[in-house]
Amino acid sequence: MTLSEQTLTRIQSLAYLYETGYQSETVDSTIAKLVTMERNRLEHESAALAGRLQFFEQQYHLPSADFYQKFQAGEMGDDADLFEWSAFYQMWLSVQERLNTLQTSPE
Repeated sequence: MTLSEQTLTRIQSLAYLYETGYQSETVDSTIAKLVTMERNRLEHESAALAGRLQFFEQQYHLPSADFYQKFQAGEMGDDADLFEWSAFYQMWLSVQERLNTLQTSPE
């Protein structure tokens, strides 16, 4: 069993305990801190990626969302830097999705 699988099993075990009425201030506090730490890490990652996106946006005078739509439609060409921009944008979208998940979950 991988570390990720072990972690998921532990989280599921805690969820089951909580579903059956278990309560623990220690677990509550620890999970709240973990969520905050992960949110902070993702916000830092998002800011770093946004800086990279801004470089391309300034170079091409085009917002990343517009670029990505055109790139996916094959309207932007196939220069290496466009593939790099696309990869950074996909990474940024993934981080935004994870941030949204953490921000919409109750603490």
